[in-house]
Amino acid sequence: METISTSCVIAGGGPAGMMCGFLLARAGVDVTVLEKHADFLRDFRGDTVHPSTLQVMHELGLLERFLKLPHARIAHAGIDLGDEHFEFADLTHLPTVCKFIAMMPQWDFLDFLSAEAKKFPHFHLMMQTEAKDLIAQGGKIAGVVATGPNGNVQIRAGLTIAADGRHSTLREKSGLKVMELGAPFDVLWLRLPTAPGDPVDVLGKIRDGQMLVMIHRGDYWQCALVIAKGGFDAIKAAGLSKFRTRLKEIAGFAAPRVDDAIKDFDQAKLLTVAVDRLSSWARPGLVCIGDAAHAMSPVGGVGINLAIQDAVATANILGPVLQKGVARFSDLKKIQARREFPVRVVQAFQVAVQNRILAPTISGGKTPAAPWFLKLFNRYPLLRRLPARFIGMGVRPEHVRIDRK
Repeated sequence: METISTSCVIAGGGPAGMMCGFLLARAGVDVTVLEKHADFLRDFRGDTVHPSTLQVMHELGLLERFLKLPHARIAHAGIDLGDEHFEFADLTHLPTVCKFIAMMPQWDFLDFLSAEAKKFPHFHLMMQTEAKDLIAQGGKIAGVVATGPNGNVQIRAGLTIAADGRHSTLREKSGLKVMELGAPFDVLWLRLPTAPGDPVDVLGKIRDGQMLVMIHRGDYWQCALVIAKGGFDAIKAAGLSKFRTRLKEIAGFAAPRVDDAIKDFDQAKLLTVAVDRLSSWARPGLVCIGDAAHAMSPVGGVGINLAIQDAVATANILGPVLQKGVARFSDLKKIQARREFPVRVVQAFQVAVQNRILAPTISGGKTPAAPWFLKLFNRYPLLRRLPARFIGMGVRPEHVRIDRK
């Protein structure tokens, strides 16, 4: 078996893994990132690049080039409850360089970041290479065993970072305990075409027991249909015609476009929603970040940005340590100490929305009455800045502290 040695091996080339690898390599740390696919081309991944992430790109001197990539900009969010419309978020007053959410295919974001990372001699990206197991030695993790284009490969490292997503193999192999918080719904992602005169916005629509979130992406709407947990098989069994009818009932102005846009069920991609977090994010030689440490609900669309915040905090804390030697277990525990509070706050918010709004809506078959706070947002527009800050910047936003070498 081929053996490779590196200071840090990162399993997973998603937003958390790629950003962490970029920052550590920028700081002069030898880092190897493993990505199991041959490219980053997967549709309906999280495509929301929030102001907090754009601020990080600004701090790295990458923002101007980054925003030259095709993207849509969203600065407001609203929701329709039956026939009533409520505006609830206005990002245009955020204390950030970019006062909007950039909607960009995640593969473009990852291609851009990996290209920038490759400019550093200490960055190594191994595509089509998947971490399958951990190497334990002397009571600590000493790297991973992975499968690649040429068979198995052993990657020895002083630090292993699991950033391999909500279905993390390394998390499972680590024996770290997962706390399930529950999610009473799943999501079907699909596309509907835009037309002249459409709002450029994020729109939530709730009517008669159905909920649809529509995100303007320029030439199409990225739509998330909320369904009962495990309910996709029943939807398919009922047939395409009933599914189209269901979409038309909730799609509002886009309803006439459903028949031409949805030709079969292959155009609806299932996201099985999970909300969980590790009770401990690390063991000696290993730390989990991003969805590997805490799977987030799609409520608020903040999962990517929390993962990137984890990556920035990890590089800030561990970069100076790795520049000098090997990270101790006490160093690794500082990641959770820094990032667990924001995760807990966001997950508490997501679970509250799930249990108080989403679950009663899809099980009750009725349009819920407008909560008092939504009415306040319509009456006092200044209040819309509060949810905008929570969604756009998050709790305890991270800034790049580790210097370039």
